[in-house]
Amino acid sequence: MNPRTVRTTTAGPAGSLECALDAPDGSPRGVAVICHPHPQGGGTLDNKVVQTLARAVLQLGWRSVRFNFRGVGGSAGAFDEGIGEVDDALAVIAAQRAAGEPLLLAGFSFGAYVAATAAGRLAEADRPRRMVLVGPSTQRQAMPAVPADSIVIHGEVDDVAPLASTLDWARSQALPVIVFPGVGHFFHGQLALLKSVVVRELRGSDAD
Repeated sequence: MNPRTVRTTTAGPAGSLECALDAPDGSPRGVAVICHPHPQGGGTLDNKVVQTLARAVLQLGWRSVRFNFRGVGGSAGAFDEGIGEVDDALAVIAAQRAAGEPLLLAGFSFGAYVAATAAGRLAEADRPRRMVLVGPSTQRQAMPAVPADSIVIHGEVDDVAPLASTLDWARSQALPVIVFPGVGHFFHGQLALLKSVVVRELRGSDAD
């Protein structure tokens, strides 16, 4: 991501998990943990959308933590149908977050499902201050309900996680969805816009 990215490992339930850490200039306002897309579709912590999310939160002063789910890259273990991957996310949060430190959770596609599910398993006092969910996998996974101030972004012509499915999921929660017209699942050619929208939505909120 940048020359200052620190690669390290964190203990996970199935073995060590590979992490990439980025720190802002000055004291961080909190830690942002970002979850990558489906491992069986080639998802890793170096996915371009995941890196874009990391750049956005870093710009706002958050410490960014990306990590590989079990069985991906340098992480031990094997794919566990989303169950173990939620446990992985919770392990990274526990290891990388200082006591009482503000938390931001973000994820792309399958990673959005993992982030949302992990958030629901945290104690009330430990829940994330904000959530950013990009192209959430609302058709293939049982996506849970999320807080009303969650930021949900989706491409209009997403053929991996259909927009219609995400709108159905959001409708029952009266949850707004930001739609990028004519954009597919991987936001090709629109990553700069994606970053600016995430920064805009977080800026001026409790997360900024």
